[in-house]
Amino acid sequence: MFNVFLTQHDGFILGPIAKLLGLILNAIFDFLAHFGIENAGLCIIVFTFLVNALMIPLTMKQQKFTKLSSKMNPEIMKVQEKYKGKKDEASLRKQQLEMQAIYEKYGANPTSGCLPMLITFPIMFALYRVIYNIPAYVGSIKALYENIAVKMLDTDYLSIMTDYAHKFTNLNVSKWGDISSSISTDHLIDIMSQFKAADWSDLLSNNTFSSIADVIQTNSDRIMHINNFGFGVNIAETPWQQIASSAVPTITKILYILIPVLAIVTQMLQTKLMMANTPQADANNPTAATMKSMNTIMPLMSGAFCLTLPVGVGIYWIAGAVFRSIQQVFVNRYMERMDVDELIEKNKEKQKKKKEKLGIDPNVSMEELAKTRTSSIKDKAKTGASGDESYKNNITQSSYKSGSIAANAHMLDRNRGDKEEK
Repeated sequence: MFNVFLTQHDGFILGPIAKLLGLILNAIFDFLAHFGIENAGLCIIVFTFLVNALMIPLTMKQQKFTKLSSKMNPEIMKVQEKYKGKKDEASLRKQQLEMQAIYEKYGANPTSGCLPMLITFPIMFALYRVIYNIPAYVGSIKALYENIAVKMLDTDYLSIMTDYAHKFTNLNVSKWGDISSSISTDHLIDIMSQFKAADWSDLLSNNTFSSIADVIQTNSDRIMHINNFGFGVNIAETPWQQIASSAVPTITKILYILIPVLAIVTQMLQTKLMMANTPQADANNPTAATMKSMNTIMPLMSGAFCLTLPVGVGIYWIAGAVFRSIQQVFVNRYMERMDVDELIEKNKEKQKKKKEKLGIDPNVSMEELAKTRTSSIKDKAKTGASGDESYKNNITQSSYKSGSIAANAHMLDRNRGDKEEK
């Protein structure tokens, strides 16, 4: 279940990201409002495009690794095939060393492919939370609900609004505490944030709120105007309910049907464009088969979700897929012109500078370093302290440049160990 709308997400990771994205969404809404455009649907589209644009550097980094993988994968698969079925420690160590040698040969980092994705996922989840909880992040929209909530406190609102609170399953009422005596202004806003057109009509027709009917009418009209994406499509409504309603005109029903349909089509287009730049794996590979199934199932799942979730969420998914599809067209063209050999040389140069910064001799490969350490450990097991001394000397001589920070730190550590032994 989702938390109440007014409550901003306060998770350790997603919370700060969601608040930052909320500030961007609020700024976009206020900017468009200056030109007389108060449309939450359009705001979602601009917001989604802008956030995805900010993530382009991460996308490019991931795509470059994918391009590099097309050259590395044949060699990696040979190593995997060579040690297939071998589970002993010596074989696993040799496989790891050979894999490291391949990555070093191409100047690649094994984490380069997944790191951008690990960064992108929290942003996308936080983005979803902001889109789903717009009243929590956009001050101008929250103020409209607050105008009604403040006046509602002067009426006999409790039993009616409590019923509404239990009606909306997205509201985690169990976390509100005891609501038998009162519901706070914040909770009233949370409840009304879930109102559809029919709920506003029912509220206005209730005699309990006759004294504040003008306040409800004025503010609810503005809320409905803001939520109206166009042609009668309201971002707070769910397509499934609108399609099933006899009160909704046929043309409007068609527009609601288009939301999940477009979600499926745009997701499929995005996937197809992304796969065009991805090296094709062996068809007999179980991982490749799983990925192929996921690429088929995920768009269909998106359509199913968009059918049952508010239209605003569907607009967010469609806008994101459209942006990434357009972006992928240009990325694919850029990658087609990219010289892989030149990319490898640049990666090697970056790797060399990193080693120099750490004080490691750039001419010593990771494989040689690992072998040195492994052989030294074996010597230690055979000769005791003398092996340990040999290990330390080997590491210092073969791994670190003389006078580097790493070498000095290692020497201090070694001297400290000698004193402790004495």
